[in-house]
Amino acid sequence: MRILLVEDDRDLGPAIARALREENFAVDLVDNGIDAAHLGETERFDAAVLDLGLPGLDGVGVLKAWRAAGRDLPVLILTARDGWSDKVAGFKAGADDFLVKPFRIEELVMRLRALMRRAAGHAQALLACGPLSFDAQTGVFELDGLPVKLTAFEWRVLSQLMLHRNAVIERLDLLERVYEGDADVDSNSLEVIVGRLRKKVGAALIETVRGRGYRLVCPA
Repeated sequence: MRILLVEDDRDLGPAIARALREENFAVDLVDNGIDAAHLGETERFDAAVLDLGLPGLDGVGVLKAWRAAGRDLPVLILTARDGWSDKVAGFKAGADDFLVKPFRIEELVMRLRALMRRAAGHAQALLACGPLSFDAQTGVFELDGLPVKLTAFEWRVLSQLMLHRNAVIERLDLLERVYEGDADVDSNSLEVIVGRLRKKVGAALIETVRGRGYRLVCPA
């Protein structure tokens, strides 16, 4: 899961990014509206956390630019402004959720997971694929009822496959959602991650679709 975090507070932004990475998210942090608008229009993210009071271009302007460009990623507005008019402006611009500072990082994580789950078309938090289950609200995978220990990269790949089970996810799409924008990515890294996942959850569940990507194959 790759998150675009737009926050200009020099202490809060990095603190939120660290907390989200501890929950296995890949996080791209920017501190102004101009860069945020560009990144949101040109790169792939699973969700965005967007402050309203930004230099260069405010949060509402950034969100309007994304929506005008056809970007439909879930957006959670994070702001110190708690007035009703600010919330109305945010929702009219295309926001999906709104969280007022100060906040608990646990709530931010839960809201993000819920947004991404619903964006993938799942009303229920608990997803299953044969013996493998995924609680999309807590982020926990289980195999035959026992927790599966995963690295952050493994969790990101398996989460994408589970949220879009039985559908082919293109290799490039997976790479862009597993790694942060400034990461130095080895050309074979995705294959290595998938290989490790097959050892942990069963080789039969993860199918390689030659020339395209991967699919989590779930029994009917």
